[in-house]
Formats: sequence, C-alpha cells, structure tokens
Amino acid sequence: MNKDIIQGNWNEIKGKVRQQWGNLTDDQLAKAKGTREELCGMIQKTYGYDKDRVEKEVDTFIKNQHLQDKSFRP
Repeated sequence: MNKDIIQGNWNEIKGKVRQQWGNLTDDQLAKAKGTREELCGMIQKTYGYDKDRVEKEVDTFIKNQHLQDKSFRP
C-alpha cells in the first residue's frame, strides 16, 4: 500500500477518517497531516489496538475509499 496515498488525498478523506474512528479529535487529525504512520499511531493510542490491527484497518479503509496516488507528479 503506497504510504503517500493518504497524504495526497487527506483533504478528501479527513471527514471519512473521523467517521470511521470517531474518537479521534480534530487536533489529532490536524497533527496527522495525512501521514499514514501518524494516523496509525493515533488510532493505536486512542483505541488501544495492536499495530497489526491498526495497519490492517487503515489499509482496508484506504482500499474501500478507492483512492488514487496523487503524490506522483510527472
């Protein structure tokens, strides 16, 4: 899973992230800035999930959003 996909689509999906993981605060989402690692860490800390579970959930979320990698600039 391309790590830049979240960052490139962050403005589009920030609200959907909040719907999926409703206990995340606006401040946490602002600090994540679309970085997959930061998002995973915040979910892990907030929900107490283990790292593997968080990564699977985030990967599934990304896949279900049908996001495209906008980080590539020719």
